[in-house]
Amino acid sequence: MCDKQEETKLNYTIRSIRSSDAEAVYNLRIMDGVRENTMSLFSQRVEKTEEFIKKLSGDDHVMVAEIEEKVIKKVVGIVGLNVIKQPGSRHCGYLVISVDKNFQGLGIGKALMEKIIDIADNWLMLIRIELGVFTDNIAAINLYKYF
Repeated sequence: MCDKQEETKLNYTIRSIRSSDAEAVYNLRIMDGVRENTMSLFSQRVEKTEEFIKKLSGDDHVMVAEIEEKVIKKVVGIVGLNVIKQPGSRHCGYLVISVDKNFQGLGIGKALMEKIIDIADNWLMLIRIELGVFTDNIAAINLYKYF
């Protein structure tokens, strides 16, 4: 599936995460301008990200946004939704999202949110999506308010 951001003419694809994305996702998560708004540590190793991807279960839904720059594909965003497993809460999911600081404000976060909400609403039949956000992350708060 290829989505086109009209205002910027930025072409990107939103697809399921692959094992081969581990290093790109790791670099995204520890990037200045991204890490400060997550619970990620810059000391975390890429092997931890590889392990995370390998351990994804049927209750984990993770998508990446990928652009092509000069014939090289680059992951510039990630969104994840984990269906909560506790009895009485399987109608809920927990959402996380990050976008490369150089690609923020270009519609990639919105496209990732639309994709994961479609999965939550139309495939998983979730009733509630939960997330955490730092109060000073105004861009993220505005994105979440949109939905």
